[in-house]
Amino acid sequence: MASPSANPRLDPQTRQMIAELVAKPSVTCTNAKQDLSNIPVIELLATWFTDYGFRCEIMHVAEGKANLIAVLSNGASDLSGGLVLAGHTDTVPYDGELWTDDPFTVTERDGNLYGLGTADMKGFFALILQAMRALPNAKFKAPLIVIATCDEETSMAGAKALVQAGVKGRFALIGEPTDLKPGRLHKGVMLERIVVTGHSGHSSDPSLGSNALDAMNEVMNRLIRYRDGLKAIQQPIFAIPYPTLNLGCIHGGDNPNRICGLCELQFDVRTLPGMKMQDIREEIRQLIADIAPKFGVSLLYEPASPGAQSAETPADSPFVRYIEQLTGDTAGSLAFGTEAPYFRQLGMDTVILGPGRIEQAHQPDEYIPIANIEPMVGYLKQLIEYYCVMGEAG
Repeated sequence: MASPSANPRLDPQTRQMIAELVAKPSVTCTNAKQDLSNIPVIELLATWFTDYGFRCEIMHVAEGKANLIAVLSNGASDLSGGLVLAGHTDTVPYDGELWTDDPFTVTERDGNLYGLGTADMKGFFALILQAMRALPNAKFKAPLIVIATCDEETSMAGAKALVQAGVKGRFALIGEPTDLKPGRLHKGVMLERIVVTGHSGHSSDPSLGSNALDAMNEVMNRLIRYRDGLKAIQQPIFAIPYPTLNLGCIHGGDNPNRICGLCELQFDVRTLPGMKMQDIREEIRQLIADIAPKFGVSLLYEPASPGAQSAETPADSPFVRYIEQLTGDTAGSLAFGTEAPYFRQLGMDTVILGPGRIEQAHQPDEYIPIANIEPMVGYLKQLIEYYCVMGEAG
């Protein structure tokens, strides 16, 4: 079992690779004005993995969006199975003014590497390549497949494209930030939006319009009460054992002396295994149904993106057990969503394990602890040796 070193070392080539990945913005966002292409990141990864002997396919998913599928057979005759190491190349939006340093420049201090995407999760791909450098000229009995996806933070379009293509693999490790603790199941996520359309007018006379903000205030109050009710639904295996609802962002109005004519709210719901998204949407739809006539507005409720289901790999999976042996930790549950449901659809036993910490993701001054890098590289090296070099099938 590997563990973080008291005096962590950082491979200079790995640091440089992480810096180059972070330097290429790849924000994905439900707001089209903030949404960026991930193709520069994909092309950079394709260059690196090609140099290491991988056969690389760039899978175009949508305008400006692509996946990378990199396969290294190294003599393996059976290419239908193998080990998949997977991650996403997009990041969430950032509050640049709240960062201590430029979010697109990797900064090292206090034993951490700071930068947007260091932990969640561009840095993972550099660690795969460091592990490969420790296995020069190894002959494989089963292939190694590295998958880099687009739009994990919003629509999961990249992972859905993998399912449609029928990508092959037997075991999948997703390098999301888990602080070196393996996870075998996680909650689902719904990304939702409510748009209230009122009628603008001069603020000196409320009768001249219908205020969308007033109606949205009622929407939010009811969602907060609904959120409190969700706490009655519990699955103790999760650290946060109940479904959560987060009011994420709101946009409305344009000036204090005008009645607000348009307001949009976006929120997420984190579902427990067994919960159906359509049931939750119907409950919310009924909850807010009378608000539009009450306030004299129109109201639209719809998914901001299709969302992602919960995922679970059985505790007795040989892949789960081997990773538990490697890390010395029982594979537990995660409160956040990943692309695991899609790899499960493809028939792969799937574990989430990465060097970052979820507490540092999606916020200013995101970082990856340098002390976690060497142990993670060790896990990757042993996984590649066991499943690809030795060709273990269970």
